[in-house]
Amino acid sequence: MSAASTARPDDEDRAAGKRRYRSPRRQMQAEQTRAAVIAAASRLFSQRGWVATNMRDVAVEAGVSVETLYAGFESKAGLLKVVLDVAVVGDDEPVPFAARAEAAAMGTGLTMQARARTAARVVTAINSRIYLLDQALRQGAAVEAILAERLTASEASRRAAVADGATLVARRAITEVEVDEIAALTSSVVYDLLVRSSGWSNAAYEKWLAGRFIEAIQRSPAPARPRPTKKEPLDENSE
Repeated sequence: MSAASTARPDDEDRAAGKRRYRSPRRQMQAEQTRAAVIAAASRLFSQRGWVATNMRDVAVEAGVSVETLYAGFESKAGLLKVVLDVAVVGDDEPVPFAARAEAAAMGTGLTMQARARTAARVVTAINSRIYLLDQALRQGAAVEAILAERLTASEASRRAAVADGATLVARRAITEVEVDEIAALTSSVVYDLLVRSSGWSNAAYEKWLAGRFIEAIQRSPAPARPRPTKKEPLDENSE
Protein backbone atom coordinates (compact mmCIF):
# COMPACT_ATOMS: atom_id res chain seq x y z
CA MET A 1 0.00 0.00 0.00
CA SER A 2 1.46 3.37 -0.99
CA ALA A 3 2.06 6.25 1.42
CA ALA A 4 -0.38 8.36 -0.57
CA SER A 5 -3.19 5.85 -0.10
CA THR A 6 -2.75 5.85 3.69
CA ALA A 7 -2.80 9.64 4.06
CA ARG A 8 -5.75 11.01 6.02
CA PRO A 9 -7.87 13.89 4.77
CA ASP A 10 -6.48 16.06 7.59
CA ASP A 11 -2.96 15.43 6.33
CA GLU A 12 -3.93 16.30 2.75
CA ASP A 13 -5.64 19.49 3.88
CA ARG A 14 -2.58 20.56 5.85
CA ALA A 15 -0.30 19.78 2.91
CA ALA A 16 -2.49 21.94 0.67
CA GLY A 17 -2.49 24.76 3.21
CA LYS A 18 -6.12 24.24 4.06
CA ARG A 19 -7.64 24.37 7.54
CA ARG A 20 -10.32 21.78 8.20
CA TYR A 21 -13.55 23.35 9.42
CA ARG A 22 -14.99 21.91 12.61
CA SER A 23 -18.62 22.63 13.28
CA PRO A 24 -19.08 24.04 16.81
CA ARG A 25 -22.49 22.38 16.92
CA ARG A 26 -21.08 18.98 15.95
CA GLN A 27 -18.29 19.33 18.50
CA MET A 28 -20.82 20.22 21.20
CA GLN A 29 -22.91 17.18 20.29
CA ALA A 30 -19.83 14.95 20.48
CA GLU A 31 -18.96 16.34 23.92
CA GLN A 32 -22.52 15.83 25.12
CA THR A 33 -22.51 12.24 23.84
CA ARG A 34 -19.19 11.53 25.54
CA ALA A 35 -20.48 13.00 28.82
CA ALA A 36 -23.66 10.91 28.59
CA VAL A 37 -21.65 7.73 28.00
CA ILE A 38 -19.27 8.43 30.89
CA ALA A 39 -22.17 9.17 33.25
CA ALA A 40 -24.06 6.02 32.18
CA ALA A 41 -20.97 3.81 32.46
CA SER A 42 -20.17 5.27 35.87
CA ARG A 43 -23.65 4.40 37.14
CA LEU A 44 -23.59 0.86 35.77
CA PHE A 45 -20.04 -0.01 36.83
CA SER A 46 -20.83 1.37 40.31
CA GLN A 47 -24.10 -0.52 40.63
CA ARG A 48 -23.18 -3.80 38.91
CA GLY A 49 -19.42 -4.08 39.02
CA TRP A 50 -17.21 -5.20 36.14
CA VAL A 51 -18.60 -8.63 35.33
CA ALA A 52 -22.30 -7.72 35.18
CA THR A 53 -21.81 -4.55 33.12
CA ASN A 54 -21.71 -4.91 29.33
CA MET A 55 -21.25 -2.43 26.52
CA ARG A 56 -24.76 -2.90 25.14
CA ASP A 57 -26.33 -1.95 28.48
CA VAL A 58 -24.10 1.14 28.67
CA ALA A 59 -25.13 2.13 25.15
CA VAL A 60 -28.82 1.78 26.02
CA GLU A 61 -28.38 3.73 29.26
CA ALA A 62 -26.55 6.52 27.42
CA GLY A 63 -28.92 6.55 24.45
CA VAL A 64 -26.24 5.82 21.86
CA SER A 65 -25.42 2.94 19.53
CA VAL A 66 -22.95 0.22 20.50
CA GLU A 67 -20.89 1.26 17.46
CA THR A 68 -20.63 4.81 18.84
CA LEU A 69 -19.50 3.41 22.16
CA TYR A 70 -16.69 1.36 20.64
CA ALA A 71 -15.66 4.21 18.33
CA GLY A 72 -15.20 6.53 21.29
CA PHE A 73 -13.70 4.16 23.88
CA GLU A 74 -12.45 1.10 21.95
CA SER A 75 -13.29 -1.47 24.62
CA LYS A 76 -15.01 -2.08 27.93
CA ALA A 77 -11.63 -1.82 29.68
CA GLY A 78 -10.93 1.46 27.89
CA LEU A 79 -14.31 2.79 28.99
CA LEU A 80 -13.69 1.91 32.65
CA LYS A 81 -10.29 3.62 32.49
CA VAL A 82 -11.84 6.86 31.24
CA VAL A 83 -14.64 6.67 33.80
CA LEU A 84 -12.13 6.24 36.63
CA ASP A 85 -9.89 9.03 35.36
CA VAL A 86 -12.87 11.39 35.24
CA ALA A 87 -14.02 10.32 38.71
CA VAL A 88 -10.63 11.01 40.27
CA VAL A 89 -10.51 14.66 39.18
CA GLY A 90 -14.27 15.27 38.97
CA ASP A 91 -14.52 16.28 35.30
CA ASP A 92 -13.39 15.36 31.79
CA GLU A 93 -11.01 18.28 31.30
CA PRO A 94 -7.49 17.23 30.17
CA VAL A 95 -5.83 18.66 33.28
CA PRO A 96 -3.91 16.27 35.58
CA PHE A 97 -4.71 16.33 39.29
CA ALA A 98 -1.25 17.68 40.16
CA ALA A 99 -1.96 20.79 38.09
CA ARG A 100 -5.33 21.49 39.69
CA ALA A 101 -6.27 23.92 42.42
CA GLU A 102 -7.19 21.08 44.81
CA ALA A 103 -3.62 19.75 44.72
CA ALA A 104 -2.08 23.18 45.20
CA ALA A 105 -4.42 23.91 48.13
CA MET A 106 -2.85 21.12 50.17
CA GLY A 107 0.33 23.16 50.46
CA THR A 108 -1.11 26.61 51.19
CA GLY A 109 -2.31 26.42 54.83
CA LEU A 110 -0.45 28.38 57.48
CA THR A 111 -0.03 25.34 59.72
CA MET A 112 0.58 21.67 59.07
CA GLN A 113 -2.71 20.88 60.81
CA ALA A 114 -4.60 23.20 58.44
CA ARG A 115 -2.89 21.64 55.43
CA ALA A 116 -3.70 18.15 56.72
CA ARG A 117 -7.38 19.07 57.03
CA THR A 118 -7.37 20.36 53.45
CA ALA A 119 -5.72 17.16 52.23
CA ALA A 120 -8.29 15.06 54.10
CA ARG A 121 -11.10 17.04 52.49
CA VAL A 122 -9.63 16.50 49.01
CA VAL A 123 -9.11 12.76 49.57
CA THR A 124 -12.63 12.34 50.97
CA ALA A 125 -14.11 13.97 47.87
CA ILE A 126 -12.07 11.74 45.57
CA ASN A 127 -12.83 8.51 47.43
CA SER A 128 -16.54 9.26 47.56
CA ARG A 129 -16.51 9.42 43.74
CA ILE A 130 -14.28 6.45 42.98
CA TYR A 131 -14.72 3.77 45.64
CA LEU A 132 -17.39 1.76 43.81
CA LEU A 133 -15.58 2.15 40.49
CA ASP A 134 -12.36 1.01 42.15
CA GLN A 135 -14.19 -2.11 43.31
CA ALA A 136 -15.23 -2.74 39.69
CA LEU A 137 -11.60 -2.38 38.61
CA ARG A 138 -10.41 -4.80 41.29
CA GLN A 139 -13.11 -7.28 40.35
CA GLY A 140 -12.10 -7.05 36.71
CA ALA A 141 -8.40 -7.32 37.51
CA ALA A 142 -9.03 -10.83 38.83
CA VAL A 143 -10.25 -12.01 35.42
CA GLU A 144 -8.74 -9.62 32.84
CA ALA A 145 -4.99 -9.20 32.39
CA ILE A 146 -5.38 -5.70 30.96
CA LEU A 147 -7.27 -4.61 34.07
CA ALA A 148 -4.67 -6.22 36.33
CA GLU A 149 -2.07 -4.05 34.56
CA ARG A 150 -4.35 -1.04 34.91
CA LEU A 151 -4.74 -1.67 38.65
CA THR A 152 -0.98 -1.93 39.10
CA ALA A 153 -0.43 1.29 37.17
CA SER A 154 -3.23 3.02 39.10
CA GLU A 155 -1.73 2.08 42.46
CA ALA A 156 1.73 3.27 41.38
CA SER A 157 0.24 6.56 40.20
CA ARG A 158 -1.72 6.95 43.44
CA ARG A 159 1.38 6.28 45.52
CA ALA A 160 3.28 8.98 43.62
CA ALA A 161 0.37 11.39 44.19
CA VAL A 162 0.37 10.50 47.90
CA ALA A 163 4.08 11.27 48.14
CA ASP A 164 3.61 14.62 46.40
CA GLY A 165 0.61 15.54 48.55
CA ALA A 166 2.25 14.52 51.81
CA THR A 167 5.32 16.58 50.91
CA LEU A 168 3.09 19.62 50.40
CA VAL A 169 1.36 19.06 53.73
CA ALA A 170 4.55 18.38 55.72
CA ARG A 171 6.78 20.86 53.86
CA ARG A 172 9.67 18.44 54.19
CA ALA A 173 10.92 15.27 52.57
CA ILE A 174 8.64 12.29 53.18
CA THR A 175 10.06 8.87 54.06
CA GLU A 176 9.07 5.68 52.29
CA VAL A 177 7.34 4.42 55.43
CA GLU A 178 5.28 7.59 55.67
CA VAL A 179 4.24 7.10 52.07
CA ASP A 180 3.36 3.46 52.87
CA GLU A 181 1.19 4.52 55.81
CA ILE A 182 -0.57 7.41 54.11
CA ALA A 183 -1.17 5.40 50.93
CA ALA A 184 -2.87 2.74 53.06
CA LEU A 185 -4.93 5.28 55.00
CA THR A 186 -6.15 7.04 51.86
CA SER A 187 -7.07 3.88 49.96
CA SER A 188 -10.65 3.78 48.69
CA VAL A 189 -10.80 0.29 50.23
CA VAL A 190 -10.47 1.84 53.70
CA TYR A 191 -13.04 4.50 52.78
CA ASP A 192 -15.46 1.74 51.78
CA LEU A 193 -14.90 -0.18 55.02
CA LEU A 194 -15.51 2.86 57.20
CA VAL A 195 -18.20 4.75 55.30
CA ARG A 196 -20.24 2.06 53.56
CA SER A 197 -19.64 -0.99 55.74
CA SER A 198 -19.37 0.73 59.15
CA GLY A 199 -21.81 3.56 58.49
CA TRP A 200 -19.48 6.51 59.04
CA SER A 201 -20.45 9.84 57.54
CA ASN A 202 -18.10 11.56 55.11
CA ALA A 203 -17.54 14.24 57.74
CA ALA A 204 -16.49 11.63 60.32
CA TYR A 205 -14.17 9.95 57.83
CA GLU A 206 -12.62 13.29 56.84
CA LYS A 207 -11.98 14.23 60.48
CA TRP A 208 -10.47 10.81 61.21
CA LEU A 209 -8.26 11.01 58.14
CA ALA A 210 -6.98 14.48 59.04
CA GLY A 211 -6.02 13.18 62.48
CA ARG A 212 -4.16 10.23 61.00
CA PHE A 213 -2.30 12.53 58.60
CA ILE A 214 -1.16 14.71 61.49
CA GLU A 215 -0.05 11.71 63.54
CA ALA A 216 1.90 10.20 60.66
CA ILE A 217 3.67 13.43 59.75
CA GLN A 218 4.38 14.66 63.29
CA ARG A 219 5.93 11.40 64.45
CA SER A 220 9.62 11.97 65.12
CA PRO A 221 11.75 10.28 64.10
CA ALA A 222 9.84 8.64 61.25
CA PRO A 223 10.00 4.84 61.53
CA ALA A 224 12.23 2.84 59.24
CA ARG A 225 10.62 0.51 56.75
CA PRO A 226 10.70 -3.02 58.22
CA ARG A 227 12.97 -5.42 56.42
CA PRO A 228 11.44 -8.55 54.89
CA THR A 229 11.89 -11.51 57.23
CA LYS A 230 13.98 -14.36 55.95
CA LYS A 231 12.52 -17.83 56.19
CA GLU A 232 14.52 -19.89 58.65
CA PRO A 233 15.88 -23.19 57.29
CA LEU A 234 14.15 -26.25 58.66
CA ASP A 235 16.15 -28.05 61.33
CA GLU A 236 16.05 -31.72 60.39
CA ASN A 237 16.76 -32.73 64.01
CA SER A 238 13.84 -30.76 65.41
CA GLU A 239 10.46 -32.32 65.91
